[in-house]
Amino acid sequence: MTMSAQTYERGLRSPALSVRVFGLYLIALALVLMTVPNTLLSIFGIANTQEYWIRVVGMLAGLIGFLYTRYAVRGDRPFFELTVQARASVIVFFLVFVLFASAPWQLLLFGVIDLAGAGWTWWTLRA
Repeated sequence: MTMSAQTYERGLRSPALSVRVFGLYLIALALVLMTVPNTLLSIFGIANTQEYWIRVVGMLAGLIGFLYTRYAVRGDRPFFELTVQARASVIVFFLVFVLFASAPWQLLLFGVIDLAGAGWTWWTLRA
């Protein structure tokens, strides 16, 4: 169920903004991962790769970012709450990958960004 445009403007501006900003971050990350992934990897001290999977991950991040930016304008509180749960779980997955799958520790930095975005949305939903 969506809320009226008036309610969205007054009561959900901050959650909608937080989800939209996170969606734009994902789109920007996607563009980098699909075009110059090794530049980003080098910045974070992660080994360069020629694997196509990094670009697949970029495409998926971009599609999720597109959904976030497009759906944020609907003012759908249950969607906002769902994004908080999903984004907060990313750090857990990344920690498991670092501890048990030999992923570089720098992956946790991306998880922190997801957690911060989830925290921002959660905070605005409580207001």
